[in-house]
Parts: sequence; C-alpha cells; structure tokens
Amino acid sequence: MCGRFALYSSFSAIKEYADVLNKIGKLDNNFNVAPGQIIPIIMQEYGKKILEPVKWGLVPFWAKDPKIGYRMINTRAETIAEKPSFKAAFKYRRCLIPANGFYEWRKSDKQPFYIHLPDHELFTFAGIWEEWHHPDGSSLRTCSIITTEPNETMQKIHERMPVILSREDEDKWLKQNEQKELLSLLKPFDNDLIEIHPVSKAVNSYKNNYKELLQKVE
Repeated sequence: MCGRFALYSSFSAIKEYADVLNKIGKLDNNFNVAPGQIIPIIMQEYGKKILEPVKWGLVPFWAKDPKIGYRMINTRAETIAEKPSFKAAFKYRRCLIPANGFYEWRKSDKQPFYIHLPDHELFTFAGIWEEWHHPDGSSLRTCSIITTEPNETMQKIHERMPVILSREDEDKWLKQNEQKELLSLLKPFDNDLIEIHPVSKAVNSYKNNYKELLQKVE
C-alpha cells in the first residue's frame, strides 16, 4: 500500500516538470503527507494539464457518506477496471500525483523506510480522482493512489508498492483510452531506479512534519 509520502518540490519545479496550469494558491512543503489531507494532483482538463487541490481518499460519486474515503486511499491495479468504487474513475478520471518519495513499514518490526528516486527527484504516482456532490449542493474532489505488486527491493519490506510512472508513461496515463494499454502501465517501477533507507519512527505520527524525517537512521 501507500499510506504516507513526501512532497516538498516547489510549484515552479512541478510546473517545469509537468507544464501545468495552477489552480492552487499556495503549495507548502509536506514531509509527511497523510490520508485525508489536501494534496495537489495533475489532471487533464480541456486538453490542458491542471494542478488541482483534492482530498486524499477516494469518495465515489455514488457514496452516501464521504467518510468512505478513508478506506480508499489506495486502489489495487489488479481490480481497478472491475470494482464499482474505481472503474468509472479509471475510465474517465485519471491523474498524476506528484511526490518526492514515500514511506513504507516493514511488517516484521514496524520499521519505517523512505523510498525515493536518485537525488530525490520529483516523480508521479498513477492515480484516479472523483467528484462527490453533497445534498446541500457543495462538491468534494478526492483521489486515490494505485498500487501494484512490489519490485525486488520493495519485496523485502512489503507485498505492495505504489505505481510510479516513468516520464514517457505519464501522458499515456492521462490521455490513453484503451483499457488494455492503461492496465499495462500499472506495473512495478524499475528496481534499479529506487533507493531505500530506514527512517525514524517519528514519521508514524502525521503531526510530525519536518525535513529530518527523511534522514537515514541506523
């Protein structure tokens, strides 16, 4: 799964990375992004890439209670095309979720690890988004990070990992319409392109949010 991640690149860095239009007034560094928080996603709107603020935790358009979103922070790649909660978003509302790295906990001893690309490069998770309408007329946009089976490195700590898209696959994920082609993008990331190290258990609390969380511990 993917239950925490870090995003501390500036808007200008994200804009340069993805050539997006901004719909976010301010983008703060977040070294411990947690479910239920508002995060930026890159979505396609009228042929343009838009940086849009949404809540992390998918609320299907048909849901009666938005609290369901806390159970849908992740979507399994293997069932995304069939599950009622996800299939409409998979078909019509795909997005990119910018990140600098993510955290995962080893099951045997609950030790947290930080996983990132070389030089802590900006990258994107494959995601889906939804718009839920409240009876009072207000609306809520939410998202979910797609997960898949782990690569060799991730197998050592967990049985799942988030789908990290290569640069050449990002536009395909936003624009492609063929289900078979889209599903082929939801694969483990190249094992040689990720780095991993143990970090402090201070990351266990979402209230802790500072750069030192990324540092390696012995």
